[in-house]
Amino acid sequence: MDGIHNIIPEDVVQEINSALGDGDLNKATERLRESLIEIENTPLHIAVTGESGTGKSTLVNVLRDMGDEEEGSAKTGVVETTMEPTPYTHPKYPNVTVWDLPGIGTPKFVAENYLESVEFSRYDFFVIMSSERFKENDIDLAKAIQAMDKKFFFVRSKVDNDLHASEVRRKKTYSEEGVLREIRENCVKNLIDGGITEPKVFLLSLLELDKYDLEEMQETLEKELPEHKRHMFLMSLPNISLPILEKKRRALKKDIWKFATVCSTMATASVRRSSLTCDVAFLVVVMVMYQKAFGLDKESLKNLANKFGKAVDELRSVIRSPLVKQEINKEFVANLLTMESTRNLRRAQKIAGYVPVLGTMVAGGISFGVTYSMLNDYLEEIAEDAVRVLTKALE
Repeated sequence: MDGIHNIIPEDVVQEINSALGDGDLNKATERLRESLIEIENTPLHIAVTGESGTGKSTLVNVLRDMGDEEEGSAKTGVVETTMEPTPYTHPKYPNVTVWDLPGIGTPKFVAENYLESVEFSRYDFFVIMSSERFKENDIDLAKAIQAMDKKFFFVRSKVDNDLHASEVRRKKTYSEEGVLREIRENCVKNLIDGGITEPKVFLLSLLELDKYDLEEMQETLEKELPEHKRHMFLMSLPNISLPILEKKRRALKKDIWKFATVCSTMATASVRRSSLTCDVAFLVVVMVMYQKAFGLDKESLKNLANKFGKAVDELRSVIRSPLVKQEINKEFVANLLTMESTRNLRRAQKIAGYVPVLGTMVAGGISFGVTYSMLNDYLEEIAEDAVRVLTKALE
């Protein structure tokens, strides 16, 4: 049941179980389909704020897995370039919006009415940025957000500049770990002295994304979100570390039984080809979703190559699975289903023992087992190729 409780609300789980208990497979399947649609349509609004020059717009682009020069990216600069709260939709996940907010303390957005001016109630959480010490405006903003029971986090940006300066000044005693610890402790003390309870501070260099606290920040943001929004946030994360890829693989693996249930009628125990009454179009959508989540679609590969200074063909060269190399369309998916059915028609019976909720449902339709096996195989292959591609990019 863990896979359900992580994403689908308890009342929906009870509805599905009740329908299964009554033997109403159509009702259970339809309720599950509706729940999955609701999850995919769940809006997520992330607010990024702070004084000008701290890297707000660059972080907005990072969270959307975009470069600063790409079409549709947030405008960046050394002076305040954001004059109004500006929404930026995630290019792959349109329900995820990252807001670039004007810096607090600018003439139009003074501290006293800042939250009201930016309509704070629409955001799921705030990221408050500084490239130096967190100042009085930052602390006042955090207090106001805290009083209104919203989540917020602090990002101390441009730590690469501090490390370089320290290395130049302290050639004999320089320690990267020591400098980072000093920056973190100073930020935390400053915020606690200002009245912030247990501040969460993440050290970042937006020019070196694979270093410092970006991964820890992403994990913390995910944990702090309501359960029904965590899945969307995880899928939207940029694939810049192996742990993120593994988290995506595990999360999507938990959902396979749901997708297999939705696209299968489970109306017959016949093993004839005609009984594989699976919604192939739905499966195409699911497999394209896997491709997007792991960044192996054409646009994502191009962006990854640009980000790490590699050629796209160089990254493609390490993709081993013939399935991952194929264009995902109805014909491709139908052929996979046929091959899976021919290769192992009995796998569906074995799956019944460990798939949540379904129990004896699998015995009602072989198409569930075939669909489950096909999606599981594809997910594992695309996840392994995503690891190979990222490893190549990081070389």
